[in-house]
Amino acid sequence: SEMIQLSSRSQSLGYALALRFLALVLWGNPRARALDNGLAMTPTMGWLHWERFMCNVDCREEPYSCISEQLFMQMADLMVSDGWKDVGYEYLCIDDCWMAPKRDLEGKLQADPERFPGGIRRLASYFIHSFIHKYGIYTYIFNKNMDLPGSFFLEIYSQIYIIYYIYLISYFTHCFLTGYKHMSLALNKTGRSIVYSCEWPLYMRPFKKPNYKEIRQYCNHWRSFADISDSWESVKSILDWTSSNQEKIVGVAGPGGWNDPDMLVIGNFGLSWDQQVTHMALWAIMAAPLFMSNDLRSISPQAKALLQDKDVIAINQDPLGKQGYLLRKVDSFEVWERPLSDLAWAVAIINKQETGGPRSYTISIDSLGRGVACNPACHITQILPVKRELGFHEWISRLKIWVNPTGTVLLRIGKRTTASNSLF
Repeated sequence: SEMIQLSSRSQSLGYALALRFLALVLWGNPRARALDNGLAMTPTMGWLHWERFMCNVDCREEPYSCISEQLFMQMADLMVSDGWKDVGYEYLCIDDCWMAPKRDLEGKLQADPERFPGGIRRLASYFIHSFIHKYGIYTYIFNKNMDLPGSFFLEIYSQIYIIYYIYLISYFTHCFLTGYKHMSLALNKTGRSIVYSCEWPLYMRPFKKPNYKEIRQYCNHWRSFADISDSWESVKSILDWTSSNQEKIVGVAGPGGWNDPDMLVIGNFGLSWDQQVTHMALWAIMAAPLFMSNDLRSISPQAKALLQDKDVIAINQDPLGKQGYLLRKVDSFEVWERPLSDLAWAVAIINKQETGGPRSYTISIDSLGRGVACNPACHITQILPVKRELGFHEWISRLKIWVNPTGTVLLRIGKRTTASNSLF
């Protein structure tokens, strides 16, 4: 299985002609109209190299961290041996900078022969041998990026789609009115199950308000905000943008289509422990695709445990598929909640104050879960920063929570019904 990310900053005549030709082919098939693949019923999970390793191609000076065959083979081994795949991180994605500076003698894209001596095919075979059956690769359309060659749209369609048997495509183009739709139609045309991730609203927003309902018709997940970086300011800006725009985006998300706030940078250098907890908790509340970008060879046990926390992943992967939202803001505190299956709810309390020590926040139990989650009573479990049972709480009671600066307390609330006295 593969993922291919296609990037374009070109609006050349050749690209336009290619799209026009492809449109004629696709619209001749009455079944190829929009995304209809039955995939991504829960948010996609995996690993990719971009934020952590960027475009480091200097394998002589930095052999341990350059974009190379060795890097991805090591990550594939660790995803299996260290339990990442077992908890749901199933896609291994080769992002940018794998290609050689020039095409081969037949004019085709090729992996850099020094950094990928066996080529992409051997690496793909290694992934499969390592039981990583879903993997990804990145290219562009027409234009160059960082002096590396791009690919032609129809070349990608005719060669990579069929030859490499991809299972997930992440697509980037500035030609948002036609390019994203045509790519979606092309994927349907293959007749294969391919998850489609796009950046349509991110690059459309400066020119026109995105129609998220339309975007969902074509994409399995879509980026709406700028690339994440390894910093609290970046994580905070994503949360602020999401809450400010939640009326537009939350209702659109659900099984088969998800808002994508970008990668997980947990286990790197820029976030404190409390900020990493916030990062993980809120990506679970937002029903976000979970693509880690870190070094699995040297990740700390604490960060690994956070990323592999099965209770948090269960919230993220909840089959009801409802995205969470900001419920209220009070004195630098934010309360987010998300409805879950089995009449349960997830609640996150963030302390956004960046000075001082832990602060207390008192929750009125009857205010959670739209007023019905704990009526007449419920059981509350604290999931993060450490798991502990908080017991049963009646509808009229209150709960006092202590939260570290820039940290989050993540709760799971299970409703107890009066009829059967059963706990969900």
